[in-house]
Amino acid sequence: MKTVYSHGKLLLTSEYAVLKSAKALAVPCKMGQSLMYTPSEDGKLYWQSFDTKKCIWFEAVFTIHRLELISSSDAEVASRLQTLLKTSKKMNPTFLTQGGEVKCHLEFDRSWGLGSSSTLVANIAQWAETNPYELLAHSFGGSGYDIACALAQSPITYRRNQNNPKIEAVELSYPFEDNLFFVHLNKKRNSQEAVAAFDLEKVDQSYIDNLSQLTDQIISCSEQTRFNDYLKTHERLVGELLHQTSVQDMYFPDFNGAIKSLGAWGGDFVWVSGTRQSPEYFRQKGYKTILSFREMLL
Repeated sequence: MKTVYSHGKLLLTSEYAVLKSAKALAVPCKMGQSLMYTPSEDGKLYWQSFDTKKCIWFEAVFTIHRLELISSSDAEVASRLQTLLKTSKKMNPTFLTQGGEVKCHLEFDRSWGLGSSSTLVANIAQWAETNPYELLAHSFGGSGYDIACALAQSPITYRRNQNNPKIEAVELSYPFEDNLFFVHLNKKRNSQEAVAAFDLEKVDQSYIDNLSQLTDQIISCSEQTRFNDYLKTHERLVGELLHQTSVQDMYFPDFNGAIKSLGAWGGDFVWVSGTRQSPEYFRQKGYKTILSFREMLL
């Protein structure tokens, strides 16, 4: 039996620009996904994925010889999984030489956008003993920051560099951390589709430098008013790039503080800098999923 585990992720700065090597602040989450493989002499691979309520949300059966799909509960998910398994097999021919059972358990809601795909890629790469960034490049694509978070033990800065990114551990020590929260907007954005639709030619070196500098300022800031200014400046820059209105201007114009979009803009979580009473503001507007800074971060 083999068990591996990967952490969920949040990209706090340099969204989109991280694809062109802007310095980004990314954090592994306390919640993640485990994968347990139990080998058997059967010539088939039986796969089951469980959600936070321990209910099966996906299952499939593959042949071992060619990793052909025999049956599944979701053809699209099965096709993506098949690609990951076949690619891993090409990268490491000694991988999956016998059948068995795989059970995956998510610790966060699949709609939260914390990395159900990236934790799967990282887990399969650990299981298959292959390069996770290379596996990502041949499957879902993206900058790879989410893979770095999956395997990290603390917040990191991340710069893309093909299959060998530059990753540095950082400490986030904010005197005002009790005023920081993550609020889920109850809107799901497909980050892979958003990245595919984005024109990277819009990101020039000046823009990369500006966001990289903001990343350093956000990491080292110890005064909340200045921190809020950095978040708002970051929102303005990315908003201008995407030709989109910031989430604060669109949904929360009366909020006293700063709200920063995360991920593919417009969905999943936002990063809130306010006061200890800020969660009540969002609850009154119908947002129920609110996590404190320390509840979210590993």
